[in-house]
Amino acid sequence: MAKDLKSLFGENHLLDEKSISILTDALEKNNLPGFDYIEFKQSMAALAQMNLDEVTAMKSAYATAATVGLTKDKLLETAAHYKKILDGEKQKFGNAMQNQITKNVAGKKEEVEKLKVQIEKYKTQIKELEGLIGKHQKTIDTADEKISAATEKITQAKEKFEFAHQSVMNQIEKDIEGIHENL
Repeated sequence: MAKDLKSLFGENHLLDEKSISILTDALEKNNLPGFDYIEFKQSMAALAQMNLDEVTAMKSAYATAATVGLTKDKLLETAAHYKKILDGEKQKFGNAMQNQITKNVAGKKEEVEKLKVQIEKYKTQIKELEGLIGKHQKTIDTADEKISAATEKITQAKEKFEFAHQSVMNQIEKDIEGIHENL
């Protein structure tokens, strides 16, 4: 019967196949027992294939349905039942769509915002690191001068010490010679 419902509600209306399948499947699952709006709609479709105009097809389908106990009130009541089923499907679809929006749109927007914040943190860290690199590079650049100056100072101190040492040693040696010669 699901195929029949698709042909009743979906054909010649350029409707989305997946959407019409969901809706007609819901109608099929919730089809009330006995002759009601769905069977009335099927009867009208069968009569329309015999080239009857819509009003004549409706009156003929109703006349036939009345013989099995269908009343106008029951027809309207069951049509309202199927509308509620379709509204329920619309609600389910709306919930599913909202979940997809939350998951695929809002979630992605949130992720993008987090990444933007992280990028700004990285940029700040890069600036800080570049500052440190510059500071260290200055230290390196001036280190050669400082090393040369320190080396020169150390060398001069060594030479002065060695000269003083040798001078004192020479005086002592001279005194030792004098002691040996004169005493």
